[in-house]
Amino acid sequence: MIDRRTALGTLAGVPLALGLPAQAAARDRKRARRISLGDTVGLVAPASAVSPDAIAASQHMIRGMGLTPKLGANAARTDGYLAGTDAQRAADLNAMFADDRVAAIFAIRGGWGGARLLEMLDWDMIRRNPKLVIGYSDITSLHLAIAARAGFPTIHAPNASNSWPKASWESLWRLAFTGETPVLGMGEDGPSGRTITPGRARGRLFGGNLTVLSTLMGTPWVPDFGGAILFLEDVNEAEYRIDRMLQQLELAGVLGKLSGVVFGRCRACATAEPDYAGLTLDEVLDRHLKPLGIPAVAGANIGHHRGQLSLPHGGEVEINAQERTITLLKPIVG
Repeated sequence: MIDRRTALGTLAGVPLALGLPAQAAARDRKRARRISLGDTVGLVAPASAVSPDAIAASQHMIRGMGLTPKLGANAARTDGYLAGTDAQRAADLNAMFADDRVAAIFAIRGGWGGARLLEMLDWDMIRRNPKLVIGYSDITSLHLAIAARAGFPTIHAPNASNSWPKASWESLWRLAFTGETPVLGMGEDGPSGRTITPGRARGRLFGGNLTVLSTLMGTPWVPDFGGAILFLEDVNEAEYRIDRMLQQLELAGVLGKLSGVVFGRCRACATAEPDYAGLTLDEVLDRHLKPLGIPAVAGANIGHHRGQLSLPHGGEVEINAQERTITLLKPIVG
């Protein structure tokens, strides 16, 4: 899932000159400050172990963005399949939030392990020091927990050791560096993308990896989805597992609260057996999302594929399901 083959090449054509109860936290709408060229940004490994190559690729990519990387003290450690013990990984995140010299925090990779840290993070300190956390996949647990406990937006985007092609980089630039309110295109209708239910909807944008989100249901680490736009993505999941996880969100009351849904391109989410006669992914999505009667799209360019958009997690947005766009209504940085 981690593509380390592309670093600066894809950036060359893009001009750089361009603990508190959840409800109380939700009322706190502080914003992280925007990132500026030359800023120091943190590099952390909050989940699976990372290789020396991944660390080097991440540092190279961050420098290519015009930023200075600061590696977490424990980022190179291993503890089984994790990047150090839970306490070590949590300590790196706490240290990056506490360091006034660190403007934002990039995850090196996802995998598994972020949810193990949530009770070890210093949420009082994090609320006092809002910073953009940037990453995706298992980093979904951090995005959701920050939305629930701290109330400020973060960015669902490639991890630092991924490639950053034009769409990923330009959307990050506009969200985090210039503080714009861009209109983000989710890709054209076609074999990989379609409108399920047309219409427009407004709300805070929450979501990320479906597997991680479903794992956190029933815990205090998810925000209030009332009136939200939910975006979901995944990879290597059979149709019945997508069905099962969407059913979990329905039974938990999440789907019935939403104002809109964006489902990403789900790579390798079709059963390969030639005699498979079950539901297709499109049929699974239609059965869960059409009855909601709210704007919904499938096959958006988010998640585990090259060229994913950087998305303002927790930001106020409007989606146009027919035009397949997400418009940020207020800047997510100050």
